[in-house]
Amino acid sequence: MREDWILYVMLFPGILYFVIFHVVPIIGMKLAFQDYRIIGENTWVGLKHFQILFSSPAFIDVLKNTVIISTMKMIFIFPIPIILALLINEVRSGPYRKYVQSVSYLPHFLSWVVIAGIWISFLNPDGGINIVRNFFHLPSLDFMTSKDHIRWVLVFSEMWRSAGWDSILYIAAIMKISPTLYEAAKLDGASTLQQMRYITLPALASTVVTVFILNLGFFMNAGFDQVFNLMNDSVISKVDILDTYVYRIGLLNGQYAYATAASLFKGVIGLVLILGTHFLSKRFTGKGVW
Repeated sequence: MREDWILYVMLFPGILYFVIFHVVPIIGMKLAFQDYRIIGENTWVGLKHFQILFSSPAFIDVLKNTVIISTMKMIFIFPIPIILALLINEVRSGPYRKYVQSVSYLPHFLSWVVIAGIWISFLNPDGGINIVRNFFHLPSLDFMTSKDHIRWVLVFSEMWRSAGWDSILYIAAIMKISPTLYEAAKLDGASTLQQMRYITLPALASTVVTVFILNLGFFMNAGFDQVFNLMNDSVISKVDILDTYVYRIGLLNGQYAYATAASLFKGVIGLVLILGTHFLSKRFTGKGVW
């Protein structure tokens, strides 16, 4: 630490952030087992709030929505950054490659308020989607108020926002592959697809496993900012997730203990998923998060 003190100084703001917003709040988790009182001490009630939580039809509905939306995102979004990194790696023109990377990274730096405005305007029946609909002679459809399509709006808007940024990890891993491996493969007559299959993808395996395990830890976080900005009364039954449920019953209705119990349940599920996946991965592939 004495030799690399500059690096630790640079690391300090990040550590401070996690301590304030992720470690200190753990102390407040005891509220899930208490009745909150504005005046006086909280009273210990044990598992009372969890019993109410698991017997609530509303909680079961939001839990179902959370699992469905998170599963859709995991299946349809997780492979996209890997594919994008592989495609970018095949671009030989330096300026064009930088242009593609910049364009794909840009949505990540936009807030969900801005992104929601873009997608709502584009998917408006009288907006940008109208051009596409007229070109393919499709019937008019308001995606933002359609219960059958709103979850796909969440998937594709998240894909548009995060694919480019998430591909950075995989591009960095590809950059570490020795060029001599590709040169030897070319001499042996390997095609581009064969080089990708037998050199690039195996080199990405450890990174893919690590990212997948970490993503599972956030499985119950279906995206509060996204859902909150894209949700409306017409589709709330299909996109109301745990985070929006906790926000509504906790901050809006003032049921702090009950909301804390719901949030703690979500955190425990995330912990179980990430630990379980890690140990299974270590057992069958020898690779995990640590």
